[in-house]
Amino acid sequence: MDELFAPPSEHWRRLSPSYATVLRIRMLIVAVVVTATAASLVWLAFGPPWAIAVIGCAVVFLLWRWFRIARWVRAWGYAERDEDLYLSRGLWFKELTAVPYGRMQAVKVESGPLTRWKGLASVHLVTASLQSGATIPGLPQQEAERLRDRLTAIGIGDEASR
Repeated sequence: MDELFAPPSEHWRRLSPSYATVLRIRMLIVAVVVTATAASLVWLAFGPPWAIAVIGCAVVFLLWRWFRIARWVRAWGYAERDEDLYLSRGLWFKELTAVPYGRMQAVKVESGPLTRWKGLASVHLVTASLQSGATIPGLPQQEAERLRDRLTAIGIGDEASR
């Protein structure tokens, strides 16, 4: 079944393992805010035992997510081919996206405070179709720049040939 989600004989590039750290920090920030709010409301409405139960459930969920994030990051990959870019992702629900270079309209690179801190960036491909756009998160900045420049050059070359 895995061959369904891989282009034939292509080299897959993976996301930076540092991206897992960024996702974990984001997860912890959100979890602290949500858990504190929920536990406070439950404490006021039902008392301390229920609030402690909410915190316990949140901790169990966070531990499960903590270890799943590394596998989720490793499940991402992309392969550059002559005519298109393949993206593969997903643990339970696998997804393979092929983005033809001819449909590409813009290439965006972005990096938030946490991703910049880890030296990472995301590359967004904007295509003529809303459904075929693609994002590759968690790339080292040099790789994001290389990919942006390559995709832009392909797009310019494609326009010049029309």
